[in-house]
Amino acid sequence: MNVLVVGGTGFFGIPMVEKLIADGHDVTIATRGKTKHPFQDSTKQIIIDRTDYESVKKALSDREFDVIIDKIAFCSNDVKNLLENVRCKKYIQMSSGSIYYETQGIIKEESFNPCNHKLVWMNFSINDYDECKRQAERAALEYLDISQCIFVRYPVVMGPHDYTGRLKFYIDHILEEKPMNVDDLNCPIAFIYEKEAGNFIAHLVNQKVSGGINGSSKGMISTHDIIKHIETKTGKKAILDPNGDFAPYNGYSEKLSFDTKKAESTGFQFSNINDWIYDLIDSYL
Repeated sequence: MNVLVVGGTGFFGIPMVEKLIADGHDVTIATRGKTKHPFQDSTKQIIIDRTDYESVKKALSDREFDVIIDKIAFCSNDVKNLLENVRCKKYIQMSSGSIYYETQGIIKEESFNPCNHKLVWMNFSINDYDECKRQAERAALEYLDISQCIFVRYPVVMGPHDYTGRLKFYIDHILEEKPMNVDDLNCPIAFIYEKEAGNFIAHLVNQKVSGGINGSSKGMISTHDIIKHIETKTGKKAILDPNGDFAPYNGYSEKLSFDTKKAESTGFQFSNINDWIYDLIDSYL
């Protein structure tokens, strides 16, 4: 298929594009062109600033693709800039588990239906991340039928190319004996491994599903488990202090996991978190 990838040259976009190429798709990558990526010779390149309507129009006006994978749709105006200027048969948007209002339980996709959400045209604000991502989903339905759209919803993605430094925060603070503020040591947290996060999106190109779809590793892990493993491996103790540096993964005050039956019905299987999380920590160490 003729696939346009908007963003996707870093983190779990890397295994995603690798899988698209391995599956024989004709891949075009649209980025700002500021960072080199490993697919320069095996994909077509388009330079755009997706937050700038005229930039997108100039690069993509009247183009048509079988599938668009939108890795960097952060708000409704992002989606407007793109879908007013390019056509596709299927649109796969990298959404977020943050779109759900629930704070506990096993969350199913129907818990948030973008069709029923009031549309607001807005630019991205980090302080309103959750609503911005809800609006990104809703905006797509102004241009496409829900049957043409897939909204991929993940918990926290973790892996060797994670640019956020969230896992590294715990390792560095323990190694350097720096105090950190962890609000709930024992709250179980859902994650997904970077390679599976990328592979699953590529897998969806050929699947007949639509609407929201969850992806997540099986099982959950607490901050306590992460810290304990680092302490065991390094022989150093974490310094926990309410006045210390505010730790990543804070704010998960309730148990929240993701129902993945819909994803698994497409033939995709997610691994158990224990199959990769401790190896990943060891690789950082």
